[in-house]
Amino acid sequence: MVMKQAFFVTGTDTEVGKTHVTCALLHATRRQGRTTVGMKPIAAGVGDDGHNEDVTRLLAAGSITPPRDWINPFLYDPFIAPHIAARAAGRTIEIPVIQQAFERLQALADVVWVEGVGGFRVPLDEGHDTADLARMLALPVVLVVGMRLGCINHALLTAEAIARRELTLAGWVANRIDPGMDCFEANLDTLRARLNAPLLGVVPYGDSSEQAASMLGLSVLPGFVAAPSTA
Repeated sequence: MVMKQAFFVTGTDTEVGKTHVTCALLHATRRQGRTTVGMKPIAAGVGDDGHNEDVTRLLAAGSITPPRDWINPFLYDPFIAPHIAARAAGRTIEIPVIQQAFERLQALADVVWVEGVGGFRVPLDEGHDTADLARMLALPVVLVVGMRLGCINHALLTAEAIARRELTLAGWVANRIDPGMDCFEANLDTLRARLNAPLLGVVPYGDSSEQAASMLGLSVLPGFVAAPSTA
């Protein structure tokens, strides 16, 4: 019997490369011989084709093609904060609907990577935020750290928020979003020392998600199980 697994991917801020890293994690999972799918429960921003670009990228990187509204139950036109977009559209974000879609995806794939929206504490409505979504799904968290000035503070505060909700920070990824960042290695070393979770890898600036997948070591991710050898 194949073990079903799922992880929640969050970031230190918006525009730190969560989708890029999630796609890389999908490719890395496929290379481990496991079926996998990405989920972005909430997305804001619609292109001329009527689709959200991040959702399209997740669909392409996965190994199965479920209905789009399972991967992305809540889509809003303007690229603005989700609770504001939901209020403007008159369609509230409902976590039980997300839970149901997640369970459908988990029935289809060995590993589900659930990408949050924005940072870890982005509001979803008047009483809930992305942290509540991660807690209600009860998933271990992978933190994408956008490597730029200020990332140490953002990463440590996010890790603290994860711990306060009694969630597991399963690992983190250093994503080089600023190729000219001063003292990159010193910043990386500080994060290694202060984040109580394994570094899954450093994603170079400009790599495709397929290329980035080779930089990620899923074997250090607690609980991750590769497909058994058929040899």
